[in-house]
Amino acid sequence: MSSQRKKINLKRITRRSAIGILGTGIPSGIWAAGIEPNLLSVTRKELTLPRWPKALDGFRIAQLTDIHYRPGSDDKLIAKLLKALARENPDLIAVTGDFVVKNPSSLPELCRKLKGISAPHGVIASPGNHDRWHCSTLQLRNEIEGAGMTYLQNAGTNLHVKGENIFINGLDSIWGGRPDPGKAWKGHRKNDPVISLVHEPDPFDELHLSQKLDLQLSGHTHGGQCRVPVIDYSPVKVKFGRKFIYGHFKKGDSQLFVGRGLGTVGFRVRFACAPELVILTLRAS
Repeated sequence: MSSQRKKINLKRITRRSAIGILGTGIPSGIWAAGIEPNLLSVTRKELTLPRWPKALDGFRIAQLTDIHYRPGSDDKLIAKLLKALARENPDLIAVTGDFVVKNPSSLPELCRKLKGISAPHGVIASPGNHDRWHCSTLQLRNEIEGAGMTYLQNAGTNLHVKGENIFINGLDSIWGGRPDPGKAWKGHRKNDPVISLVHEPDPFDELHLSQKLDLQLSGHTHGGQCRVPVIDYSPVKVKFGRKFIYGHFKKGDSQLFVGRGLGTVGFRVRFACAPELVILTLRAS
């Protein structure tokens, strides 16, 4: 084959490649920016916890995380979330931080919308790094508790269910706050199971060794926010969310679930990583 013919073939291949990239890239961009961020998925998973009481077998927790509410853009998604929570009717709702993106003025509007959510054993929330960067502790507590939620920042509470006691705590953001496990676990009785709301997932490595911990609920990573389909790979990782990006993990008798969240940071895009409401059913071993 002559060098001239090789050049012509190379041009054809290059042109075809460019057309192929544009042909797949434009629809993907439309999907990632205009469609997927508004789709709500529901992930249902059963977790068997070694120390979970038999009387509470089947206890259901709804986890919301990383709402990053943008007024005007996220309203339809929040409406879908409220309807989904009503359908699922969980025993407890846990919100693991990052209510806002940057603007603290979006927090009151979001909390007004969340005022309608409820569960038989309450709605419990802990802060994320964006909340602590952009909102004062007083604002967070006032707005979140004003919406009917229990706000836990380095604090714990006891739930009494069917004659059993569950200790639930919330740790302050690792990145944006001042986490104090000693305060967060204060009041825990050693035989009671512990569910801990910790926005960033990576502290699980240390917490499961230093504290009684049955289940840690985290977010922060957005599941990568944009993932590579088929191989299910997340090219973008975030500080304190590099080890555990999405899903269910076990270490000894402790377990971690990392939700991919509802909102976005940076561009309002998601790809192969839709907004998520998590429903966890806890089983006794």
